[in-house]
Amino acid sequence: MKTSIYLDNAATTKTAQEVVDAMLPYFTENYGNPSSIYDLGTKSKEAITKGREQIAEVLGAKSEEIYFTAGGSEADNWALKATFEAYKNKGNHIITTKIEHHAILHTCEYLEKRGAKITYLDVDENGVVDLDQLQKAITPETILISVMFANNEIGTIQPIKEIGMIAKEHNILFHTDAVQAFGQVPINVDELNIDMLSSSGHKINGPKGIGFLYIRKGVKIRSFVHGGAQERKRRAGTENVPGIVGYGVAAKRAADSMEERTKKEIELRDYFIGRILNEIPYVRLNGDPKRRLPNNINVSFQFVEGESLLIMLDMKGIAASSGSACTSGSLDPSHVLLAIGLPHEIAHGSLRMTISDETTKEDLDYTLDQIKEIISRLRQMSPLYEDFVRKHQA
Repeated sequence: MKTSIYLDNAATTKTAQEVVDAMLPYFTENYGNPSSIYDLGTKSKEAITKGREQIAEVLGAKSEEIYFTAGGSEADNWALKATFEAYKNKGNHIITTKIEHHAILHTCEYLEKRGAKITYLDVDENGVVDLDQLQKAITPETILISVMFANNEIGTIQPIKEIGMIAKEHNILFHTDAVQAFGQVPINVDELNIDMLSSSGHKINGPKGIGFLYIRKGVKIRSFVHGGAQERKRRAGTENVPGIVGYGVAAKRAADSMEERTKKEIELRDYFIGRILNEIPYVRLNGDPKRRLPNNINVSFQFVEGESLLIMLDMKGIAASSGSACTSGSLDPSHVLLAIGLPHEIAHGSLRMTISDETTKEDLDYTLDQIKEIISRLRQMSPLYEDFVRKHQA
């Protein structure tokens, strides 16, 4: 069945038409290499400058602090690897959390094999970092704290300002993976004491294959790609001009519409969560009930296998996910859900739905009707559910 209701905007978003329109001339008309000195190249260079300025304005940053990458994962890799290399004379200790995106966790594993000491902070049942535990984890060898702004699976927003203050007080660099948060919640890098920030264009109705790493002026960090003078000699390679143009337009669009858009998303989110919790038994909400992304709904259904639920929803024309799009091929339960204390059998029955400004109340009502029907059918086939009912009826 053709997808009619798309509820997986945390995985990727539809590229906005105005973004596509802005990009098109840079494929076929203004296609010059921005490093060239002739007019066609100059137009491309000017377009990159504009895109950089549009993104910097959303963050309250300087345009020269924005470095374009191929996406959020590259930006995360750059922040961690280059910091470890640049500051290894000072120390080799990095602090992060157990619920980071794998772009952070797998990079930390890579660095551990090269001499880094990594502390993985616990989170509470809502996915929030304990600031006291963070304070206690700091050592004289700590060079970097990397905590994601908002979790990609359960939507929990971390106390970023407080974490930034702790890092600043101890003269430690603070990086945040803001792939899910940029364009969804207000971010000012100075007010939040952020030294580095990662983002990705396709999460905010921009194109895929483009991201950026914000690096505060004065932060000593090594080049990530060698071979040319692009991105102020820190990331070589001919720039993705259409992608940068599209990202700039998407960032401005997201910032301009944020207040009205997120208000609508929060109303729909809370309406949908309320109906799920009230109308389906043996279900729990994952993530902080209030400090969460405006568009995130993540719930776990007992006695249900999440993959079966997703397949049956797809047959009804509904696209959702069980967690991170980057781990959809894994049979293991989400590391995020395990970190907040869910047992394996409940974590396996999780469903993540992320709405957009195009989602309607009617979409969610239809989705809930289908979920209720599917959950009922799956539980009827579950021996665990049958045993549970028998014990509680006895």
